[in-house]
Amino acid sequence: MVQSYEELHVYKRSYKGAVVMIQMSKGLPFEERYELASQIKRASASIPLNIAEGYGKGANGAELKRFLMMARGSANEMKVLLSLCRDLEYIEPAEVGRYIRSYDEIGKMLTGLIRSVKLKA
Repeated sequence: MVQSYEELHVYKRSYKGAVVMIQMSKGLPFEERYELASQIKRASASIPLNIAEGYGKGANGAELKRFLMMARGSANEMKVLLSLCRDLEYIEPAEVGRYIRSYDEIGKMLTGLIRSVKLKA
């Protein structure tokens, strides 16, 4: 039985992904500092943040599911943001491909976790 969100593989993976994305965003062009880079920072960080918040509020399971679904939405958002970086030629396509595959896997992990959450009356 999982005692804390910190034990979840998806939390650990999304947290590490956020660190990588925040560092990567520092290398984007200056003109993207407050636009694309800011969106990347917020979307990548929101995944582990929503997992943690959901576990903090999820006594009946419904709240946990809601926050996990928001985290999954942020994983999808990251895939779009990374595609934009690729198409704007800010990041090498091979590198973007690895990042997108990682967020795709995170999304699948979240889907599995959402399905496993039991609702309590």
